[in-house]
Amino acid sequence: MELRHIRYFLAVAEELNFTRAAAKIGIGQPPLSQQIRSLEKELGAPLFRRVPHGAELTDSGKAFLPEAQAILAQAERAKNVARHGARGELGSLRVGFTSSAAFTSIVQNAIRAFRENYPKVDLFLEEEDTTTLLEHLARQTLDTAFIRPGRNDPDGVQAYRLIEEETMIALPAHHPLAKKSALPLSALAKEPFVLFPRKAGPALFDDTISACRKAGFEPIISHEVPQITSVGNMIAAGLGVSIVPVSIAKQVCVAGVKYLKIIGDAPIAPIALAMRPDEQAVTVKNFSASVRLAMRGIASGHAIRFTLLPPCRYRDGIRASHPAPPHSRASHAGYSDRF
Repeated sequence: MELRHIRYFLAVAEELNFTRAAAKIGIGQPPLSQQIRSLEKELGAPLFRRVPHGAELTDSGKAFLPEAQAILAQAERAKNVARHGARGELGSLRVGFTSSAAFTSIVQNAIRAFRENYPKVDLFLEEEDTTTLLEHLARQTLDTAFIRPGRNDPDGVQAYRLIEEETMIALPAHHPLAKKSALPLSALAKEPFVLFPRKAGPALFDDTISACRKAGFEPIISHEVPQITSVGNMIAAGLGVSIVPVSIAKQVCVAGVKYLKIIGDAPIAPIALAMRPDEQAVTVKNFSASVRLAMRGIASGHAIRFTLLPPCRYRDGIRASHPAPPHSRASHAGYSDRF
């Protein structure tokens, strides 16, 4: 039994006339009669009986009618589901993010835009450190993730640099330097540092250490905390100072913590969207589009620096063909500036 047999049967059942039914579905009357006879033979029962002005349903035809209507309706639903699936409007998406990235507007806006545009996609969110997120991507237990990128990532993952956040100094509010509105990093040379672990954000950690060394001192790391939100509590307790992304300074308000601008060279806090390089899932592509939309929406912000360059290739850790734009840093090896 084929769907066309069902459609032919329903056309005749609706018109109760073979000639009109044939005209309705666009075939000749003899072929239609032949197809109905073929269906009746397969079912082992007559569906119509001829009458002077057309046809009428037999008892078996009346019994078959609602089942045929249900079959055709289910076929239409299946076709629609397939079409929605092909457009990435159904299914599921697993998105990871670091705790610090969650405070940026690009992450918040991208997730909101995707949820609004694809409400029937089951969205699963996972918060982990960058290293763990990349491992999950490589093992295909995540589809995409917002990370604080570093140089060495697991095989099978491609990261696309999105934004580069400025950073600020975080001090205990009672610290003598907290009276200032801005400080050079060299002013922190003798202070103990409370930092986010390198595993959680390799680039931010490395840039912080590098910036301190450039300022003429080796930072004294007194504590490493697993969550970026815990940094503020440690600082408020007087256990040290820190350097945090500006999104944290703006959104994590902890009593007893003062945030200061950095005078001179300062670390940057990049955010990248990571996914598998051969990713073909339409849901992931739709999420990437939501990220691009979010980037356009906040492109006028002053505290976030964007690296939006033409695609470029890397060789031996050196980026070729495109210089870094003013006030931004070139992407690390293995990262693309645009997706």
